[in-house]
Amino acid sequence: MITTRAEDKKVSEYPGGDGRYEIIDQTMKRFNYQKDALLEALDVAQETFGYLPEDLLSYLSEQLNVPLSHVYGVATFFNMFTFEPVGEQRFLVCGDPACSIAGGEEVLQAVKQYAERDFTCRTLIERSTCLGLCDQAPAALVNQTAHVNLKVDEIAALFRGNAPRSRLQVTGEPRVMTRRIGELDPLDLNEHRSKGAFEAFEKALREMTPEEVIEQVKNSGLSGRGGAGFPTGLKWQFTRDASDTPKYIVCNFDESEPGTFKDRTLMQGDPFHVLEGILIAGYAVDATQGYIFIRGEYPEATQVVQKAVEELYEAGLIGQDILGMGFNFDLTIRRSAGAYICGEETALFEAIEGNRGFPRAKPPFPTTHGLFGKPTSINNVETLALVPDIVLHGGEWLRQWGTEKSPGIKLFCLSGDVNQPGVVEAPYGLSVRQLIQQYGGGFRGEPQAILMGGAAGGLLHPDHFDIPLTNEDLSPLNVPIGSGVVMVFNQEVDLLKILKILARFFMHETCGQCVPCRVGTRQAYKLLDKISGGKGTAGDVDRLEHLAVTMRDIGLCGLGQTAPSPILSSFEHFRHIYPMPTRLDTE
Repeated sequence: MITTRAEDKKVSEYPGGDGRYEIIDQTMKRFNYQKDALLEALDVAQETFGYLPEDLLSYLSEQLNVPLSHVYGVATFFNMFTFEPVGEQRFLVCGDPACSIAGGEEVLQAVKQYAERDFTCRTLIERSTCLGLCDQAPAALVNQTAHVNLKVDEIAALFRGNAPRSRLQVTGEPRVMTRRIGELDPLDLNEHRSKGAFEAFEKALREMTPEEVIEQVKNSGLSGRGGAGFPTGLKWQFTRDASDTPKYIVCNFDESEPGTFKDRTLMQGDPFHVLEGILIAGYAVDATQGYIFIRGEYPEATQVVQKAVEELYEAGLIGQDILGMGFNFDLTIRRSAGAYICGEETALFEAIEGNRGFPRAKPPFPTTHGLFGKPTSINNVETLALVPDIVLHGGEWLRQWGTEKSPGIKLFCLSGDVNQPGVVEAPYGLSVRQLIQQYGGGFRGEPQAILMGGAAGGLLHPDHFDIPLTNEDLSPLNVPIGSGVVMVFNQEVDLLKILKILARFFMHETCGQCVPCRVGTRQAYKLLDKISGGKGTAGDVDRLEHLAVTMRDIGLCGLGQTAPSPILSSFEHFRHIYPMPTRLDTE
């Protein structure tokens, strides 16, 4: 049902009717005052006022014709919204694993102490979950500007805005997805086109049917690079074959997995490469509308992508009758506001639709009932970045790398105790040791463990560092490649503390919809806090293991099911870190 702006009150009667809310009105108007304007309107309000005034929430309720309770529900769901003025500066200091072992906690305390001494500086200082800057730890976001490689004795520079800024660190071989990063201006469309950008899109439109495009993607063996690994060609085929219309393409750029920063690197360094993949995907599945959903902690990447999309509209590569071939496609950017759960595909749909990011039960699946209940193909940034070269060179091109069951190349995110952290583009099949020695400058210190796949991944023991990086080789160890996280911990790191930090992350990020995850994540954190503090008992360790198994088996969505994965891997490969005997040790 189409709804319009509430007319029972004049705009001038609202506290914001004096023109204060003009920018909010403009935002809602772009969405025809539909409910799906809500998250974007809240984002704009937070940026404009520095917080969400109470009267604004009532205003949004009236204008969008949704209950005030719904507006509050969405506003309180996302971490980046505040409901009181926060002062002149807002510091989000990362406290997740890579930043923690690099001194992030000490930086956080130093920031608080500096602010207390400087009474003229009104600040809000918070420990943040991962900011996607793990290769440049410790990191902080200050008023939407990222600062990296922070030092306790240089905090004054952070307050002045003079601390080091983030940069793109890329290496590897072959350089396919990342070949133009660092070589070309990310936003010079003409320069990118002179180097081959959008040749694949033109080839698809002029020389190939949508079915032929899908067939090449199938032949390539390309699977989702966000962690789930579903075959991309099949997903596109299911979406195209669905009878309902309209159909949508969604690019999942809500990269929030601790240890992951590859998508930020791609989008900031070469947005046109990914945008070309989105356009090809839209053509293949018969979609006329696409969405890019970007995590709120990526303000710089968001600006780059927004400008890149505007350039493509001006060049006629997005819009109506593209290249004179009768293909119509529009692309909309939507921003999150700090919610890891929205990386789950159906939670992401809910957020775009103006709801809290609660995952949906499956089936039905997104390819038939996705965004707005319509057939949708949702793909990760990295997945879409591989599409142009597959179309240009054919499906077999990708199979020249990797293995039969894990074909192609992958972006790995090296962080932690390595000498040269950053994004590495490499084929499947290298061992972890080769990856780190060839492209990460080697280990820093004697390695103790590697967190693979991210917060929802597992701990890899040094005995297994020479196992090939393929799904088929790592699966028996219950250690996933996932989103490509490779976070190294040397012998000086307290692994129990790392598990506690990961448990804190999931406790903070659970959506709370199901009991196993809502209660389980909190109990896991409490048990690890007790055990790592030296106050745990053998019974506590047994309870932790039983809890982890229960969460894995009955969680509603991927978050709840994989949140205990690092804990389970610690019992399988690092039982010695628990300082007391357990029931299994004594049987």
